[in-house]
Amino acid sequence: MLKPSQVKLHKKSKTLEVAFGNDCYTLPAEFLRVHSPSAEVRGHGPGQEVLVDGKVDIGINDLKPSGNYGLQIIFSDGHDSGIYSWNYLKELGENHDSLWQDYLHKLKEEGKNRDPHVAVIQFPPV
Repeated sequence: MLKPSQVKLHKKSKTLEVAFGNDCYTLPAEFLRVHSPSAEVRGHGPGQEVLVDGKVDIGINDLKPSGNYGLQIIFSDGHDSGIYSWNYLKELGENHDSLWQDYLHKLKEEGKNRDPHVAVIQFPPV
């Protein structure tokens, strides 16, 4: 069973550092929040995913172990459902760059924004 060799929460920089042997991943709170494994974000089946926006300022308030297989992350917006398995955290770390670019692309496509204080209005070409 996959288990990390170290987990560190950096509240000031709003990041979670997870090491698996020689591989170490620094995962921003915003990235973790928008990729939550919860049903609220992932839905209950294919095509039911929800694009989470407006989380640029999100932090992590606490971490709670979930058995030997993962973490429950308590975010500053109150979101605390969904267990981040060690396998899922490793997958997020390994694929961070492509997952992040996909997320930014989806935000743009849907006219949404990372900042909850900014509204994006798109006009059709003339």
